This record gives sequence, structure tokens and C-alpha cells, in this order.
Amino acid sequence: MSATQDKKLTDIVIDDLMIPSEKVAHVQVNNPLEHALLILVKSGYSAVPVVDSSYKLVGTIGKTPILNKVIGLERFEMEQLSAMQVHEAMNTDIPRLSTSDTFMEGLKAVINYPFVCVADEDGYFDGILTRRVILKQFKRDYYTFKSEV
Repeated sequence: MSATQDKKLTDIVIDDLMIPSEKVAHVQVNNPLEHALLILVKSGYSAVPVVDSSYKLVGTIGKTPILNKVIGLERFEMEQLSAMQVHEAMNTDIPRLSTSDTFMEGLKAVINYPFVCVADEDGYFDGILTRRVILKQFKRDYYTFKSEV
């Protein structure tokens, strides 16, 4: 049974919906880009969170920025991946949520992103909120409301 099954959308907070950090593929800021690309390809994700050595959220990294770093005039220069680090290609301008933010704040945040990172007030990475989870909750609420009418 879902923790949100008996709650109205207005009562749901991000903590009820997020995937905890322990279950989220991520990379560290000083990892080689080769490692980050391997994580992305193996996981099947288009992007993953980036944390520093103290587990604070610092950004996200995706396949496209990595490949843009190694594109040459005539070929991909993949041998450069091991010499470059994640911080050289990551995106630091990312939306963030906190565990106490509302369902609607989460909905607004995932409109333009497949996932949004959740961090505490000190910046430590707590997990992610996915667009999929938001849509599933919205669908569940819609059909619950529809069956009550």
C-alpha cells in the first residue's frame, strides 16, 4: 500500500514521493568523465545527480554535455574522457526541492525536467523526484476522485 494512497494531493509532500539518495545513481564531482558516461550508459539514464565528497548536491551531468566535450572536427575523441573530470561538463544551474515542499511545487519543477534533485537546507543530497512518480500520483488521485463522483 502506498504511503500517499489515503492522502489528498494538497497533503502530499516531496518526502512522500521522492526516491531516496541511496537508490539513485549518481557521480562525484571529481570522477573522470569516462566514469560518468559509463554510469549513464549502464543505468540507461540521460542524466544523474553530481555530489561532492561530503555528499552535497552540486549539479547534474548528462550524456550530451559529456559528448560535447569530446567531439572533434572529424570524430569523437573518446580518449580524452579519462583526462577530464565531471566538474568540467556538469550543469550547476538546476532546480532543487526540499522534502517539505508540496506536491504542486514538485509538479511545477518536473514540467521541464525528467527529475529534480531534493536536498536539505544544508545542501546535502536527499534523493530525486521524478516526473513519472508525479504523473502516477496525479493519475491515482484522478481515478480515486472520479470513482467517488
